[in-house]
Amino acid sequence: MQKKADIPYKQELLRKSIHLTSLLIPVLYIPMSKSLALKILIPITLVALLGDVIRHFLSPVQTIVKKYFGAMMRQHELDENRFILNGATYVLLAACVSVIIFPKIIAITAFSILIISDLSAALIGRKFGKRPFFDKSLEGTATFVITAISIVLVIGINAGAPWTFFLAGAMGGVAGGIIEAAAIKLRLDDNFAIPLTVGSLMWAMDFLFKNVHHISFVNLLQ
Repeated sequence: MQKKADIPYKQELLRKSIHLTSLLIPVLYIPMSKSLALKILIPITLVALLGDVIRHFLSPVQTIVKKYFGAMMRQHELDENRFILNGATYVLLAACVSVIIFPKIIAITAFSILIISDLSAALIGRKFGKRPFFDKSLEGTATFVITAISIVLVIGINAGAPWTFFLAGAMGGVAGGIIEAAAIKLRLDDNFAIPLTVGSLMWAMDFLFKNVHHISFVNLLQ
């Protein structure tokens, strides 16, 4: 069974609703150039990072954060004895790193999987999870994989992607689901680890397909 969560399910719903707004990042990135996307993302990320750092050193700021957002934050995020960034900051950092490192279609796919699949896995896993899988539930991880593959299908079909994209994306979705379930054991923040895992595997698979089948999908949406 999935480990007992440290925030109530109602607050989990609210947290994930806010998390869902991050889907605007890959959606708005589609018509943008990489340089324009980074000009927007980097300042926003720096502000969030600065605010997250400041709250660990200024008690009044930490008090305000706890008052208005504390109910939605994980216990480890509120631990004043450890310097830990909150999930929202990791999401923005992951967005910046994904846009910088990966080709556009991979960044969009990996980040969309982070937002939708992680959200779905958390809500379904907490509500219906019975069978344990690492630190989460098999039901939650299955939801992650199914939604990830669905995202790959939607993006791939609309982008006119070759079969290699669908296979690489499906494999990335499975890897992302495993990372999401094992993140606590691995001492990783899943908001950062998921898109980097999915994106790295997809890019590696494209490299393999390009050399074996002479088919590549990384230039789509450029």
